[in-house]
Amino acid sequence: MSTAMNFGSKSFTPRPPDKGAFPLDHFGECKGFKEKFMKCLRENSFENASCRLESKEYLECRMERQLMAKEPLEKLGFKDLTDEKSEAKHKKL
Repeated sequence: MSTAMNFGSKSFTPRPPDKGAFPLDHFGECKGFKEKFMKCLRENSFENASCRLESKEYLECRMERQLMAKEPLEKLGFKDLTDEKSEAKHKKL
């Protein structure tokens, strides 16, 4: 006796999402960055705009360790933070 119900002949073929799915950090490679980000959020009433630098550092860690696909930081919404970084480099030279 089968308990499955087949209401049509269409079959669903799952596919991975374009973005948003990435491996978990099972070995804690970016745990320090995550903790720093979470601490910042708690200290700033979970206003993520106040913790953008910590967020950027956490995502950079994940990309460096291949825990997520490499993306330009500008594409992830950190253009202003990358501009500041490059300006600081030019001032030192």
